[in-house]
Amino acid sequence: MNRAIAVVAAIVSLSPCTLYALYTVDNKGSWPTSWPKELEGLREQSRTLVGPTRLCRHYAIPFAEREAFEAAWPHLLKVKTKGAQIVLRRGTSFWLGDGSKAGVCIHTPPAGEAPVEDAKDARQNAERTIYIELIVDGDIIDLNRIPLPPDTPISDERFKDGAIKP
Repeated sequence: MNRAIAVVAAIVSLSPCTLYALYTVDNKGSWPTSWPKELEGLREQSRTLVGPTRLCRHYAIPFAEREAFEAAWPHLLKVKTKGAQIVLRRGTSFWLGDGSKAGVCIHTPPAGEAPVEDAKDARQNAERTIYIELIVDGDIIDLNRIPLPPDTPISDERFKDGAIKP
């Protein structure tokens, strides 16, 4: 009985404490209106995450159909900083949420901070660029079906942990 009272007392005393989240989440794509108009239809299925410390913006767009992704791909490439990397990943993604295994996350600097535009600087200052992370599933996002820009560094992290995981 004393133990139960101690647990309840601890919960009550700690409940008014302020909690901090690493990211704020908006369940829509709130990217700039200056981005290609062809991306407008993707806002409702997207989400925006801001954080963790420098308040960088991350725009996550899950895809359920190959045709929708392939139609959006050329326009997604237009927002990327020239010379900035494309990161390839597989499996579920923190950015996409809901167990989605195919999609794109566009990482940008904090609001009000202009991204680096020079390709040389982009490689040295990745956090100051707009770069793309592709969550590849081989079906909806199939690297054999899309062009990757020739002047873009590709960071393939799909097999980073060794064995293939489901």
